[in-house]
Amino acid sequence: MESNTCFHCGNEINKKDEVIYDDKNFCCTGCKTVYEIFSQNDLTCYYDFQQAPGATPQDINGKYDFLDNVTIVEKLLEFNENTTSIVSLYIPHIHCSSCIWILENLQKLQKGIIVSQVNFPEKKVRITFNPQETDLKAIVYLLSSIGYEPYISLENYETGKKEVDRSLIYKVGVAFFCFGNIMLLSFPEYFEVQEFWINQYRSFFRWLIFALSLPAFLYSAIDYYKSAYKSIRSGILNIDIPIALGIVVMFVRSTIDIIMGYGQGFFDSLTGLIFFMLLGKLFQQKTYSFLSFERDYKSYFPIAVTKVAPNGTEEAVQVYEIEKGDRLLIRNQELIPVDGILISEKAAVDYSFVTGEEEPIEKKSGDKLFAGGKQLGKSIEMEVLFSVSQSYLTQLWSNDVFQKKFEQKHKTITDKVSRYFTPALLLIAFASLIGWLFVDTYQAFNIFTAVLIVACPCALALTAPFTLGNVLRIMGKQKMYLKNATVIEQMAKVDTIVFDKTGTITTNKKTAIRFVGEELSDHEIYLLKNALRGSNHPLSRRLYDYLPDVSKAMPTSYEELTGKGVLAFFDKEIVQFGSASFLDIEENSEYEKTKVNIKINGIYKGFYIFNNQYREGLADLFEKLAKNYELKVLSGDNDGERNTLLTLLPDATELIFNQKPEEKLKFIENLQTQGKNVMMIGDGLNDAGALAQSNVGIAISENVNVFSPACDGIMDASQFARLDYYLHYAKNAVKTIYTSFGLSLLYNSIGLSFAITGHLSPLVAAIIMPLSSITVVSFVTIMTNLLSRRK
Repeated sequence: MESNTCFHCGNEINKKDEVIYDDKNFCCTGCKTVYEIFSQNDLTCYYDFQQAPGATPQDINGKYDFLDNVTIVEKLLEFNENTTSIVSLYIPHIHCSSCIWILENLQKLQKGIIVSQVNFPEKKVRITFNPQETDLKAIVYLLSSIGYEPYISLENYETGKKEVDRSLIYKVGVAFFCFGNIMLLSFPEYFEVQEFWINQYRSFFRWLIFALSLPAFLYSAIDYYKSAYKSIRSGILNIDIPIALGIVVMFVRSTIDIIMGYGQGFFDSLTGLIFFMLLGKLFQQKTYSFLSFERDYKSYFPIAVTKVAPNGTEEAVQVYEIEKGDRLLIRNQELIPVDGILISEKAAVDYSFVTGEEEPIEKKSGDKLFAGGKQLGKSIEMEVLFSVSQSYLTQLWSNDVFQKKFEQKHKTITDKVSRYFTPALLLIAFASLIGWLFVDTYQAFNIFTAVLIVACPCALALTAPFTLGNVLRIMGKQKMYLKNATVIEQMAKVDTIVFDKTGTITTNKKTAIRFVGEELSDHEIYLLKNALRGSNHPLSRRLYDYLPDVSKAMPTSYEELTGKGVLAFFDKEIVQFGSASFLDIEENSEYEKTKVNIKINGIYKGFYIFNNQYREGLADLFEKLAKNYELKVLSGDNDGERNTLLTLLPDATELIFNQKPEEKLKFIENLQTQGKNVMMIGDGLNDAGALAQSNVGIAISENVNVFSPACDGIMDASQFARLDYYLHYAKNAVKTIYTSFGLSLLYNSIGLSFAITGHLSPLVAAIIMPLSSITVVSFVTIMTNLLSRRK
């Protein structure tokens, strides 16, 4: 860094304000103080990622005093519970890898900050902190002191308004103004008009054209220069380098032409090039934001939650139908989908999905419940404060904690191609320039510029994100909600599919249920139904629907052991139901059907037998899948359904019964050690571990709010028979990417052949380049839409 610029922020140093510290020059005391803070906390690596990456800290004394107001802070916090608070702050200065590094190491600068995560595209940092050790105001002042002052607007938080970045539109407008006027002033030159007035004023018009080109050259194209400069400094050659180089070469060459009187130069081509490239970028931006909007909208989960009507009746509704003021019933192990107020007397909420802490937090009536918590124990009722779109359930599902470390092959291909393509392009361009200098000096620079522009691999870089983005949108419309684009590629690789049985290949709808044993009295049915009301297990839900309506009662104590059964206390009365081993009784071998054993007040009453109703289209689905995949069925039940399944499913299907949740997970692990790419289909209750372990975990959603953030997708139960279609569609999407790669490379090859031989002007190249990007986007969009319509 030169001595006349600040070591921290890179600004020019006024000699009278210069501060020298640790043999380094700073423009002010603020920058020197930031350096001191980093130095004292062993964070000077901040300056290794980029020279002078910082910003001069501003004087904010008293600016954030409003953060002393608890009511205001509550509105800003996403989550606030005991020793954990979470806030997302918008920081406009985030611009490079140094910013990410320092903002994700805030815990080293201030006690109480637990972890911070940067969302670079949105310029946001999500900070988890302990409110007993620090507060939001102290964090904001810390960020401001190191040059990362956050932008806080209560209006934005309350109304959800977002500032729209219109800079690209302005740049397109300026470039179009310059291009249009330069073309108009160039008409006499085009038609070689030799009248007296044009000869007399030719020099004036040429310099006027030069002046008109400056706004486009200096303002509209500035992003290309910045990107190329940062790319060169970081040692990586990106696709903006040849574009920036072509623009600069055309401008310098055109200016020399005017000065030396050779002609008017290429200012029309130059401004046209900038205009058409920015127009292409605007089109890409609009298209991608459209896809992103649809993706955000479709991220609402098709899980359901039980809504309690004013008359006490219960109804399962989709989560995005929940409105402020609704009353919800949350059962054991159910996820709280929205922020709300606890109505029941007390609750125990597990916020490990949000905070990582597994210790449940005791809540009492009137306390606030945050979305993302999981209810433990007896069922509770709550009143909704915000609809699901205003909570951060979507953020929870996309949290880095639950992201699998997939091999992102399509990104690697794009990166590799771009990494080698740009150096190769520069080599071809300079070789063409040198070669043509010996033939035609005037033509050499035209060819050099045309090569740089026409071969730009923009279309190549757009292929994967546009294809997968559109597939995500289409699948969302068809009720298959995938976490991110990487899941699509993983689905294309799957060779083994493992199904859970209860609640997955069987439906939770009412079906034939029969009781074997001593007939239950009305009071015992009353106790049993209210104990069943708190359980989320598919058999519990079916039995709850089967039993007659009774008045509501809340257990005084409730415990559900996953995969085993439930123990509920109603004052001095005890209800116990589940497996034979859980009730400590001998298994009745006479009935091999799926069953739930009942024990009331220590006396064994008998069991309910379930004649499983399998999902519609199950046999056809398995027959199709068996042609291309290995199929397995895992069940926690006994093998009473084995014969039924053997008649329904293909012979090669492996059936495994009596599996505990941890055994399901180990089964998936064993398949993966054999080199299998495994997809697990489960109901998200007893299968959470197996869903997380599998290469692709898909949770079936029917009429219960069971949600596993570690799953990769949620499929509406009504679409179960279309699983083969989704897998086939994912494979076709990947094929579309490779086809599009081929088309892009073919286009570049043809364009280069015309450019090198001098048959392509820079202006035509500038028009063709964004058109190629538009062609690729149109191709992948049309193909993915056509493929989605195939049966």
